Amino acid sequence: MYNTAKKQVWYGELRTSKGTAVVVHDNQLPEASPGRIYLYNTERDAIVEYVEDIVKVNLHELDEAGLKAAESKFGGAWKAARAQFMSKHQARVDLNNVKDTAPARKAKVEAEPEMESDSIGGDFDDDWGDDFDD
Repeated sequence: MYNTAKKQVWYGELRTSKGTAVVVHDNQLPEASPGRIYLYNTERDAIVEYVEDIVKVNLHELDEAGLKAAESKFGGAWKAARAQFMSKHQARVDLNNVKDTAPARKAKVEAEPEMESDSIGGDFDDDWGDDFDD
């Protein structure tokens, strides 16, 4: 069973019917959705969101030798995946901090009404020129 209360970064094993994978849990990762946790899965080389109640019973502590081997073998990949995850997540956090209200609307400038001509074709006098006067 895993216990992350003692350590910021916890290395352990995820044992499933499909096989065993070394996983990493970091207390400094952003919180997942309620009832879920983020674990770095070394087989997938990605941080994956798991249902905590389902995965918790399948997580197991590594012995000292296994812990040292996992840290040396997967430490670099874990840090790279963490940095990438945090940069993507930070963009989402920034979008979540957008104000809920829309900016104030600018008043529309009302167009001046066009002046109507009393005579038919009064607006076309200059367009036609002298072609039809002859």
